[in-house]
Order: sequence, then C-alpha cells, then structure tokens
Amino acid sequence: MIEVLTPREVDAARPSGQFVARTLAELRKKAKPGVNLLQLNTWAAKMIEEAGAVSCYVDYAPSFGRGPFGKVICTSVNDAVLHGLPHDYVLKNGDLLTLDFAASLNGWVTDSAISFTVGDAVRDEDQRMIEATKKALDAGILAAQPGARIGDISHAIGSVLEAANFEVNLEFGGHGVGSTMHQDPHISNNGVPGRGYKLRPGLLLAIEPWVMAGTSKLVMDPDGWTLRSANGGRTAHSEHTIAVTKSGPVILTELE
Repeated sequence: MIEVLTPREVDAARPSGQFVARTLAELRKKAKPGVNLLQLNTWAAKMIEEAGAVSCYVDYAPSFGRGPFGKVICTSVNDAVLHGLPHDYVLKNGDLLTLDFAASLNGWVTDSAISFTVGDAVRDEDQRMIEATKKALDAGILAAQPGARIGDISHAIGSVLEAANFEVNLEFGGHGVGSTMHQDPHISNNGVPGRGYKLRPGLLLAIEPWVMAGTSKLVMDPDGWTLRSANGGRTAHSEHTIAVTKSGPVILTELE
C-alpha cells in the first residue's frame, strides 16, 4: 500500500514527528553507562502513554521477525544494527548504541533512528560511520523532490556510503509510512537513478541509511529479531521521516 496524504493530513502528521524526535532526544540523554536497555524501553513506553501515542512495535509481527516484537523501541548495541530487541544488558562506556523509534500520534506514523557513543570513550571509526550515515541521509532527503524517483533517493544514499568505503546491504532500507508502518515503496540504500516509483506531494517516507564495518552481511540473533554484522564489526544507522511537498522534502522528525 502507498498512501498519498493531503496537505492537511501532512500537517496533522507533524506532531507525531515532533513526538518521535523529542523521545529520541530524551532517551539519548538518559543512555549513560550503567543504564539497562530495558530501562530505556520502560522510559519510552512511559513517554508514549503520557503523549497519548501508540507504539508501532509492541504488537508488530512482520515476516522478517519472530513476532510480536513485544517492546516499544529498538536498541541495537555495537555489532547489532537493526531491530535490536531490548534485553537485560547494561550499557558500558564506549558502547555504540542505535535507538530506532516509531510511534503513531493522531493516527499518523513517523519513524526515526540515531546512533551515538555511550559515555566519553569515543572511537574515531565509530564517528566516521555515524557521519557517513548522516551524510547519506542528507543526500537521500535532498533527492526526494516531487517528480523524482525512488531510485534517485537510493542512488544518492549509495553514492555517499560507497564513497566512504562501506559495503551497502540491500535487504533492508527505507519505506513509506502514513496511517501504518512499513508501507510501500521500499527505499533501497543503493540503486539506479531515474527508476522506481515517482515521488508525489503527500508521500511520507522513512529514509534510513545504515552500515556495518567491513561487511554487508547480516546474521540473526536467537531472539528472532536483532540483526548483527556477520563479522562482529560495529554499526551505525540514521533515519528521518520526511514529507514530499510541492516545494521539496520536509523533515518531520527533526526537532523544531
């Protein structure tokens, strides 16, 4: 399913984007050495309840996971890159943490992810990975112009990641959102420009470059959800939900 929202509906989705952005910003402040991943999930659940929002994850059971997910946020640490299921793990100084969070507010879904170092033991290579995903995200967003194609977004992302010497996995990528999670169109993190679905004003797209050090291959944890780098290398992931408008892309999950 591909939803195309009216301008009024796009405006109605903005509070959802701001809620997701605020939640991630608050959880980033709380994610310190000594904090358990389950605490982060509890705090996120409380913020969802207080906002009158609805979790997109807790009952989510897609074909690529062993559902239902059962938690409200993805917490991926070090070599985990996608769909990290919160579990009894205490964060350590220097851990590389990705928080991926989606929620529905007023009937509209937005989705965002951030990667950052926990504590003050920052690794240069971790920062290089994080910056590469951020630059790729910026490039993908810039390419999301009305009349462009999904392939233009994919090509923009892939060009940045490959220039930074990262292998690009094509199994998981961005996607449409709207009244539900993980809609079409799929947005691969590399592709051919000028191909794919034509972008129209009113599309909400979650664009999400992610990389793994030294590999493009994934392995699944026994939990049936957490995806890790096949070589044990560290990972990074950046994501925003945008609206395609007549005047260009608008980021909904960036704090105003």
